[in-house]
Parts: sequence; C-alpha cells; structure tokens
Amino acid sequence: MPELEIVRPAGLLDYAEGIALQRDLHADVVAGRSPGVLVLCEHPSVYTAGRRTEPSDLPTNGAPVVDVDRGGRITWHGPGQLVAYPIVRLVAPIDVVAWVRDLEQVIVDAAASVGVHAERVDGRSGAWVRGADRTPPAKVGAIGLHVAEGVTTHGIAINCTNTLDAYSAIIPCGIADAGVTTLSAAAGRPVTVDELARAVARRIQDAVDGMRRGERIARQETLV
Repeated sequence: MPELEIVRPAGLLDYAEGIALQRDLHADVVAGRSPGVLVLCEHPSVYTAGRRTEPSDLPTNGAPVVDVDRGGRITWHGPGQLVAYPIVRLVAPIDVVAWVRDLEQVIVDAAASVGVHAERVDGRSGAWVRGADRTPPAKVGAIGLHVAEGVTTHGIAINCTNTLDAYSAIIPCGIADAGVTTLSAAAGRPVTVDELARAVARRIQDAVDGMRRGERIARQETLV
C-alpha cells in the first residue's frame, strides 16, 4: 500500500502557515495527486478553538484565540508538544468515529513505546494517564478532526516536554473536572518530540494501512 509522505518542518511552524499547508495538502489528496501526507510539527504557543468551544472555555488572561474548523473545543499548542496532522482519504463508507478511535490507539501505543501506560476514558476522547497513586486520569493526548470531500485535516497533539502553564488559563477541551499531563512527567524522564515523532509516524502508517484493508487497529480498552 502507498506510504504516507512525511513532512517535518524545521523549527516551529507558525499556526496560520500550518493551516495553509494542510489546505494545500488536502487539495492534493482530494485530487489524487498524493496518496496521503503526515505532517509532524511543533507550533509556537497558541490557543485554538474548535467548533464546539463555549465562551466559558476561553482564556481568562485575555490571550488571543484562533478559531478553527476542527471538532472539539479549546486547546493549546506550543513548543515541546508533538502535533501530527494525517491528511488522508477515509475509506467508504466513511466512519469518522472509527478513525478517531484509531488515532486514540496511535497515542496509546506511542506512549507505551516510551514506557507510559495511557488509556481511553469512557465518554471522553483522547488518551489519558493515571498518577502512580491512582489519582484521577490526566489528559496527555488530544484529538480534533475535520473531514471534507472524504479527506481529513487536523489530527492529534501529544504533550511531551512542554510546560503546562498555558492550560491554567483555559478549560482544556472543555473538560473542567480533569487535568493535563505530559509524557515526560508520566515517564519520569524527558520524552522529546523527536523521540515520539518516530513512534507516531510508524503507528499512523499502520492505522492508515489497516483502514485501507478494512482492519481497525483500535482496541476498546477504557479507564473506569
């Protein structure tokens, strides 16, 4: 099966430039000029608001927010966080929820590759990590998608070495009763974007191959 093209911009990718890049790549996939592309990047610090964002989610510090066409609510991107945009055609019949589950599994498996046990939380998207003392789970990986003409944009964001200060000004993903964490905090060692990018790229390719064969990689494990 065709391999995804990997695009890894040098340095921090301006968020607006990242949106424009996705738009161009989306057009190529829709037109059949590309079998699919995976963008792996880090953004400068920015808040982005998905279609379901509520006014109460917005930053309390007056920071600007970029409105985007993905699903979900508000989140933050910044240095030390891996953002992965798989620009791929979903197979018919299109099942966006199944693709979300596959991307959750990508995060879970990539976390396992660096020694972190992450899982789903029933009724909530993304991937979550419990503390060593079995404290309530904190979100380590978020998902937000847009699908047009059968082709996806946006994707996943996984906290690696970033600080968590920016999250204190918002209600991340609109979830007020849960926290956020990083793979580095969970692993007890630095887990860099570069280290994780290799694992994520392999697993997204596996997810795309499985989707094309009609074989989902996602398992249905959840935290209770």
